[in-house]
Amino acid sequence: MAVLPAERDLRRVIGDGESIPDGEVEGLSDEDLLELHRRLVLLRTYDERSVVYHRQGRIGTYAIFWNHEAMQAGSVFALEREDWIFPSYRESAIGLLRGLPASTILSWWRGHPAGWWNPLDWNVASICVPIGTQVPHAAGLAWGKKLRGESACAIVYFGDGATSEGSFHEGANFAAVMRAPLVLFCNNNQWAISTPLEAQTAAETLADKAVGYGIPGVRVDGCDVLAVYEATREAVARARAGEGPTFIEAVTYRAAPHATADDPSAYIDAARVEEEKQRECVGRYESYLRRLGLLSDEAAEAVRAQAADVMREGIAAAEAEPPADPSLVFEHAYAAPPASFETDLAELRRVLGG
Repeated sequence: MAVLPAERDLRRVIGDGESIPDGEVEGLSDEDLLELHRRLVLLRTYDERSVVYHRQGRIGTYAIFWNHEAMQAGSVFALEREDWIFPSYRESAIGLLRGLPASTILSWWRGHPAGWWNPLDWNVASICVPIGTQVPHAAGLAWGKKLRGESACAIVYFGDGATSEGSFHEGANFAAVMRAPLVLFCNNNQWAISTPLEAQTAAETLADKAVGYGIPGVRVDGCDVLAVYEATREAVARARAGEGPTFIEAVTYRAAPHATADDPSAYIDAARVEEEKQRECVGRYESYLRRLGLLSDEAAEAVRAQAADVMREGIAAAEAEPPADPSLVFEHAYAAPPASFETDLAELRRVLGG
């Protein structure tokens, strides 16, 4: 197997409409380009409404993914329905792109049991909150697909901070050795909560880490949905051809807090944030579509209205769920529950007024 050097220059397709010309991706129709826009807007609307939802006290702490939509929409568009998705908390709404109801994901953030789904129904694994532990899970599933002779592959999402975790190393190394059909998708937004990238690694790029595992490393502009799609499509093709995993480093800059519980003003460069907001991925793609003559103001507004309707219906459905029975906290924790559980449950019911 040839070891490909990491690509240090960021792959881009979308220009700036002035000095940098637009490119194009072979094989994408006008309908495909507009569908990508619909998916971007759906994710953006979900994220913005969820922040408001949190501020109203209707969900707990929420992990914001504003300006990460291009990475999610672009990469998922390169998959087939049989392929598996392993999200971190930053990709909590990625199931929307597979048809998962918004109410289900909102219920997850509310801590309601209606927020859990059977991964087999959507080929979307449960949202992973521990950092990096989804990487070995994805590697194992991908290897299993290979052993069964199936054509499906898996993609696993993680942040730049996860590359400092043992779970990332174990999963990436295992996938490389077994030549598992896996796409390792790193969302490098240059911050692991308040830890900057330069405190995470001495490597010149995160894609350089791929060389140590004997796999290709690709760097792509994480705000360019078309470049993300193209890079992921190539990685998926390699996986299906039996050539093993690919590491994709999608580079962006986190222009929103790490989560609703975070105050980034203590550590982030406010001027840089404002600069990055001017290049956010949804507006950038809309400008590209307008230059192609594919998107009008009326069409853009219609897409936003549709996404808003999805969220309104999702919020209504999530809040219509009856309160969960507090006994769920105790069930399935032990095969032989300790005697104290009975009094603990009685106390919890008393506190909850039930």
